[in-house]
Amino acid sequence: MDTEAQPTERDRSSRPSGSADIPDTERPEERSRFALVPRITDWLPGGRITLTLLICLVVLLLLNTFVAQPFQIPSGSMEQGLRIGDRVLVNKLAYRFGAEPQRGDVVVFDGTGYFGDADYIKRVVGVGGDHVVCCDKEGRIRVNGRSVDESTFLHPGDSPSTVPFDVVVPDGTLFVLGDHRSDSSDSRDHLGSPGGGMIPVGDVIGRADWIVWPVGHWTRLHRPSAYARVPAAEGARRCPEVVEVPPARRAQGSAEARRAEHGRALGTSCSAPEANKSENADGAHG
Repeated sequence: MDTEAQPTERDRSSRPSGSADIPDTERPEERSRFALVPRITDWLPGGRITLTLLICLVVLLLLNTFVAQPFQIPSGSMEQGLRIGDRVLVNKLAYRFGAEPQRGDVVVFDGTGYFGDADYIKRVVGVGGDHVVCCDKEGRIRVNGRSVDESTFLHPGDSPSTVPFDVVVPDGTLFVLGDHRSDSSDSRDHLGSPGGGMIPVGDVIGRADWIVWPVGHWTRLHRPSAYARVPAAEGARRCPEVVEVPPARRAQGSAEARRAEHGRALGTSCSAPEANKSENADGAHG
């Protein structure tokens, strides 16, 4: 009698543990989860190199859209700190999570409908509620009654402004000036335009934090300490200074004449509190 054990069903179905004996068609669930990558690399000219470059490009586009964006300085309006051709890195997250622009920040904003159909870079001098006046007896800009020494960043030889102005910045907007005041078209030039020369905070693209090109000019842009002692706004409304411009200068269309005319236009639509009149006589001059 043959006593040799007969193979069981379990014995017949068993297989060696080595993967070489198992066809791929019998274990599709064990295929690599990254099978799509080699398929893409096989399809793309250049293979993995091209795929890597495409991934890097997508990452850069996302960073440029949501995090940081390079911006080239197109004019001399921010000299001497920012020169024509410099590239600054704009921090687009600086004001995204409840933070607001502060006095002294260098910001890039969309000027469409206010300054022109382009992006601009200027320094924030006044924020919502601030009372900004030019000038005190020493020729300095005053913000909320405090004179500001801007000599550390103004272009050499420039004064804070050649034409007086007296404005209150509406909430949610900014009053901005270029550091090269004699070569800058800024809030002073648009006081009589839609928006009164003020920039909505919502149109700010971001804060310029670094000069990244050329390499020799690489530096971080810090908020100057000149504005640190400016007190909080009290919300007092003041009338802009009305400046008489000689007919000859009006005919020439000078920047000073335009700014003065804008100030006159604004001056017809407000009234100054009695408490502020004596202060204005002491703090501003023609």
